[in-house]
Amino acid sequence: MKNIKYLDLLAQKYDSEEKVATEIINLEAILDLPKGTEHFVSDLHGEYQAFQHVLRNGSGNVKVKIRDLFKDEMQEKELNEFATLVYYPEEKLQMIKSHFSTKKELHEWYIEVIERMLKLISYASSKYTRSKIRKALPKQFVFIIEELLYKTDEFTNKKDYYGKMLEQIISLGQADKLIIGLAYTTQRLVVDHLHVVGDIYDRGPDPHKIVDTLIDYHSVDIQWGNHDVLWLGAFAGSKVCLANIIRICARYNNLDIIEDVYGINLRPLLNLAEKYYDDNPAFRPKRISGEKLTEQEQLQITKIHQAISIIQFKLESPIIKRRPCFAMEDRLLLEKVDYEANTATLHGITYNLENTCFSTINPDQPDELLEEEQQVMDKLIVAVQHSEKLARHMNFIMKKGSLYLKYNGNLLIHGCIPLDEDGNMEGMEIEGKNYAGRELLDIFEHYLRYAFAHPEETDDFATDMVWYLWTGEYSSLFGKREMTTFERYFIKEKETHKERKNPYYYLREDEDVCRKMLEEFDLNPDQGRIINGHTPVKEIDGENPIKANGKMIVIDGGFSKAYQSTTGIAGYTLLYNSYGMQIVAHQLFNSKDEVLSNETDVLSVKRLVDEELERKKVRETNIGEQLIQEISILNSLREYRYMK
Repeated sequence: MKNIKYLDLLAQKYDSEEKVATEIINLEAILDLPKGTEHFVSDLHGEYQAFQHVLRNGSGNVKVKIRDLFKDEMQEKELNEFATLVYYPEEKLQMIKSHFSTKKELHEWYIEVIERMLKLISYASSKYTRSKIRKALPKQFVFIIEELLYKTDEFTNKKDYYGKMLEQIISLGQADKLIIGLAYTTQRLVVDHLHVVGDIYDRGPDPHKIVDTLIDYHSVDIQWGNHDVLWLGAFAGSKVCLANIIRICARYNNLDIIEDVYGINLRPLLNLAEKYYDDNPAFRPKRISGEKLTEQEQLQITKIHQAISIIQFKLESPIIKRRPCFAMEDRLLLEKVDYEANTATLHGITYNLENTCFSTINPDQPDELLEEEQQVMDKLIVAVQHSEKLARHMNFIMKKGSLYLKYNGNLLIHGCIPLDEDGNMEGMEIEGKNYAGRELLDIFEHYLRYAFAHPEETDDFATDMVWYLWTGEYSSLFGKREMTTFERYFIKEKETHKERKNPYYYLREDEDVCRKMLEEFDLNPDQGRIINGHTPVKEIDGENPIKANGKMIVIDGGFSKAYQSTTGIAGYTLLYNSYGMQIVAHQLFNSKDEVLSNETDVLSVKRLVDEELERKKVRETNIGEQLIQEISILNSLREYRYMK
């Protein structure tokens, strides 16, 4: 009965047999087009400018198409200039135009560039339908571009028509706008779908700009990272997640994100910090190159950093105590401190503490918040949940995100699938039931979604579980045995700082283990791959991002400036088109101005991951599965309404 009602509704759109047949013909034809290009990025960590550049050049895909088309008619310098014009059309146009001394020279250049832009779009869109191309074109120029793009002039009847169209575009002052529109159309067409494999937030200065870009992007999905979950958790009402966010922002001198971008007033926290804390070298903000702080600004951040860190440690204790299934009793660190001797006993060893800031701690009840601390956190959580911009960003990340994604036969995951040392799925007992592998990730996601949907419930199991995802031993996002934040601040012995990784991180080098993980998620181990982020690949030490005979690809090479001294590069990205996969290594990105001036792509080698024996078609993709279902429904409609 339901199916009949659905078909009746569908018949209102397709009210004739011809319309149904036309749509079936269209969808069947699309299934035999080559699959679109997927673009994978990960661990952006607020580095908006570097992300923008990678997005604009399609990880080198734009340059490849330009070189394919124009290598015989353009010198290397011209190729680079044209590519930079496609990446940054507004800025590059002004730079190029300033070099022309006469209107005639500029006029001739306009005609040449517009024709090249049209040729590039035609090439970049060759595997798309006209309908899809039309959606990518700048709306104000759709008619003009389509006329020029699909011009046929074999009898020369329309030669003057096309010429006059170009002349009028230039004489009416529309050439710049058209070139800019064509450039952005090219950027859109070279990438069909974008995957963000986690960690948009923290460390870098502009995560909000990245989210705004993603909101406007034509096709995107997100696999949540551990830092993203902190922000989702704070918005869901977790004070301990919020404390972690503020602490990290203070550590990396990014408190502007909280105050100026999201409108959350930190003055109450600063007042508390000024009252109880002094300068402390362990809590001074990390300096990012080019940034300058006055002594007063540095001191204020240092005090805030201490105040929120102690609040964080206090907030963790009650969760650990009320959730024995988290098995984190050894992280009740405030209770392991001898406040008179200024020592802490961890795992049976007593260590001297340095750079301590325990002025708000009651040694008899160390996890007790001062009334002032409680009031500050109450005000902050209300401000977070009433930030309109943060609400828009968090709702988008929740809507487009998931802990993992099965897409076109591959498994996309930010962190890890917890394993034991023998390569078996490592389990965790949650509310009386043991979960491992895919079931564990599914239950984690269930609690995260519940907490986000019920922000008024702040101390419930779901909200506590979001914090566990940030720091717990069996969390698929953390992937380590313990987070040693306390030790790094207060203990100089380096052995206490070490965070032991889950066996996943060395077993992922083993092809058999990767095949087993793919099977766990009902993917074909012969064809599928795991696309992974989270851990920077230390290329400087010879580490290879392609592991397990190509079954595991790690694409966090260090977008974040905080990692680049240890990785030696500025990140990996991955391209997957109908011919196969290529991983791209990026050199350090300094600034957009440098790219515009030097016309460089900051790209390094492309390493071939695999090559399809036959070009992969749309019918073999997730979109293909959807189209096949639509065709089946349309055939049912045709039989029900028109074949009686």
